[in-house]
Amino acid sequence: MKQEIRIPEVSEGVTKGKVIGLSVAEGDRVEVDQTLLEMETDKAVVAVPSPFTGKITAILVDEGDDVDIGQVIMAGEPEGEAEEPAAEAQAKESPAEDKDKAKDEAEAEAGHKSQTEEKSASEPRARDKAEDRPAAAELPPPRTEATPPGEVAPASPVVRRFARELGVDINAVAGSGPGGRISEQDVRDFVKQVMAGASSGATGGAVAARPLPDFTKWGEVERQPLSQVRKITADAMAYAWATAPRVTQDDKADITAIEAFRQDYNRKAEVKLTMTAILVRVVAEALRRFPQVNSSLDLAAGEMVLKKYVHVGVAVDTPSGLLVPVIRDADRKGIATLAAELNETAAKTRERKISPADMEGGTFTISNLGGIGGTGFTPIVYAPQVAILGVSRAEMEPVWDGQEFQPRLRMPLSLSYDHRVVDGADGARFLRWLCSALEQPLLLAMEDDR
Repeated sequence: MKQEIRIPEVSEGVTKGKVIGLSVAEGDRVEVDQTLLEMETDKAVVAVPSPFTGKITAILVDEGDDVDIGQVIMAGEPEGEAEEPAAEAQAKESPAEDKDKAKDEAEAEAGHKSQTEEKSASEPRARDKAEDRPAAAELPPPRTEATPPGEVAPASPVVRRFARELGVDINAVAGSGPGGRISEQDVRDFVKQVMAGASSGATGGAVAARPLPDFTKWGEVERQPLSQVRKITADAMAYAWATAPRVTQDDKADITAIEAFRQDYNRKAEVKLTMTAILVRVVAEALRRFPQVNSSLDLAAGEMVLKKYVHVGVAVDTPSGLLVPVIRDADRKGIATLAAELNETAAKTRERKISPADMEGGTFTISNLGGIGGTGFTPIVYAPQVAILGVSRAEMEPVWDGQEFQPRLRMPLSLSYDHRVVDGADGARFLRWLCSALEQPLLLAMEDDR
């Protein structure tokens, strides 16, 4: 018996994707959980598995097609299930308690058939009196403005979550669907309008509205389509840049002692200890002591959401763009455990084998560019988080100790934060605590919890 194969729900908030590769052809025999195709979502590359062992009889999508969650992509014939009449199949598959339901469905089908025949017989008379029939009910037109006060914005839970992830008040979005229904595209369009407004306020709208020139006048060009990762990154960063008033606080941590310990440890350890693993553990402790940095702002409710968990995102550079897997409960794990988890996660991320769920729920992000270089940068806060730590390459510098200059290894740290939530003094205290903890790790054990 033929069975439809649909795109499964891969993660909350993911509603669509793009087929980037087919792994089977029509007529192929497949096993349960064998990869049928790979789909790129706005968060990761996801493998769609076979739900049965059997034969693929039809493939309904091609590489490069956009697909929605729940869409039928293939059809197949599971082994041990030969074709049979639908009525017999239903009778065999329906358990005893479902017999009444099957009977009701059969009666409903018969009734529908009868109604169809009656309708066919009376069509001429119905057409003669078409003008006497009342007009069909029409849905309210799409809205052109935000939801009025006191009304509930017409949006699904998935769209509401998408709006929250971008820090958008769903009530401020005008829905383009029937009856003003709000879609994810409406939320994206709202973000773009906010960006255009911000540009207009600064430049009179010239930057937002100016079309690109014809670059081919000056030489050969190549156009490449944006990946899903790049598209969602552009949307999120544009919104963060336009709406969150941010401050970047710079400092330097003396890591001479901890770097010497790290190198000595790695001479004997099976799992290499990285500076990023140390930073994740120190940051996790700092977030427990400075809870406002581990929060989100809910402007619609007039509240600050303080999270009781610490999930640290770590930016990973990949050929497809920047991806941010999340290390969960980082405050409850030792540095050696974090090092092993980070090594495994980074490898999976670069190979695009990480799932969308692995990149959700972060409360703070670390972007470490020390392996590339630079003396500092201004990272953009990833909404709805309120802060991000940028790390640059450590350099040996002369430091005055009161009597003479001493060579010390110092690492630049740049903390960007949403100034609506974190005050300048609190941001400076948070960053200084990080530096002190890196310089004197015993502070982690000696200082009282906040």
